[in-house]
Amino acid sequence: MKRFAVIIGILLIGFFAINMFTDLVISQASAHEADASIFDFKVKSLDGKEIDFAQYKGTYLLIVNTASKCGFTPQYADLEKLHEQFGDRVKVLGFPANNFLWQEPGSSAEIATFCERNYGVKFQMFEKVSVKGRNQAPIYKWLASKSGETPSWNFCKYLISPEGKMIGFYPSKVNPLDAKIVDALK
Repeated sequence: MKRFAVIIGILLIGFFAINMFTDLVISQASAHEADASIFDFKVKSLDGKEIDFAQYKGTYLLIVNTASKCGFTPQYADLEKLHEQFGDRVKVLGFPANNFLWQEPGSSAEIATFCERNYGVKFQMFEKVSVKGRNQAPIYKWLASKSGETPSWNFCKYLISPEGKMIGFYPSKVNPLDAKIVDALK
């Protein structure tokens, strides 16, 4: 019985040591991501091409987590209007996510078809990512660390300055054409 207790004790100590080491590694990786610039990221587009965010230096970025089956999905139309009206000053970047009630179940091809057919989306869309939780995409870890906000639902928006600084976080209910966003672009 004593031997069994010793074995259990050793296993528990090992488990806690591994857990602490894992947390330390994750913490160091998160710190590195927080130190990175938005322009250091490379992310795959819906068609699988790697997009280097360095190309966005000198322009505002409006980064949005999107979903095809959400009450806020009609914001795609206003995101496209913003893209058309202010495309020389702001790049709209859409990140499909299935984090909220499985409202983005489609594949990359299905998402692309849906966006173009229903809303004429021409702004840059990326592969589906996780915007929160254990599998949160690195770019969303960076956005959360810089803004102090994690998306609470679909169509949350982050506005980034041409220099790569966080300007603000806007929840789902804030329309992309809202004065809070448009005035920041002028």
